[in-house]
Amino acid sequence: MRLSDGALAIMGDLPSAKTTLVDVPLGAGEALGTGVARFSSLRQVHDRIRMALAGDPEPAVLIGGDCGVELAGVEHALATGDGRLAVVWLDAHPDLGALGSAPRAFCGTVARAILGEGADGLSGEPALSPDRFVAAGVRLIDDDEQDYLDAHDVRLLRVPELGDGALAEQVAATGATSVYVHVDLDVLDPGQLEGIGDPQPFGLELPALVAELKALVARFPLAGAGIAMFSPESPEAAPGDLPTVLRILSALTSPAQPRAVA
Repeated sequence: MRLSDGALAIMGDLPSAKTTLVDVPLGAGEALGTGVARFSSLRQVHDRIRMALAGDPEPAVLIGGDCGVELAGVEHALATGDGRLAVVWLDAHPDLGALGSAPRAFCGTVARAILGEGADGLSGEPALSPDRFVAAGVRLIDDDEQDYLDAHDVRLLRVPELGDGALAEQVAATGATSVYVHVDLDVLDPGQLEGIGDPQPFGLELPALVAELKALVARFPLAGAGIAMFSPESPEAAPGDLPTVLRILSALTSPAQPRAVA
């Protein structure tokens, strides 16, 4: 419910004519033997996002919810572009977790699903090549995620490595001609934002994140983006963080004005 409150709070400051609201199922959903907790509900949300994006080649910004919304967004960007897309994953976690016998939260595995290793029905169609994936601001990596990083050509930028357009340089090195940008708000240092569900210390300062995003979209066309994990304590607490969120959104979309999907 905190994630829903966060998305709706952001939506209140977006132009209504360019914003689409995607309803989510009320039920928790079942894993159905997939290894993904709440798989049935997540699949419905994925399909509804795809329907909201269908038929429009223009870039959209997804307002989560959690990071799981990005699967549909990246699939749409891949399907409507020239195939030379890079994905920038600004997040305290790489979200490259492997599925196992015990159900696992999809948001911790969604990047791996985008790269083609996910449950049937929640795996990239089309999938992104790992050498076009750039993880940045990462500070907490699980063992299975480290194994994936060691085995694949994923580019990884720690917080101290960001600055002076480093993110744009890494995207350029992939050979991409456009970019999809995911921003989990926990990429920021907890002192920058109160409404973070899983705060991790030693994150990015807001001016540094904004500067990197502006340099990135000035150099590469934005094929889509997402802002996830805004988790205020209550609807009444959200307004205090909204200027920070809206600065990030402005950095992503200027000078373009893509539609928003909340």
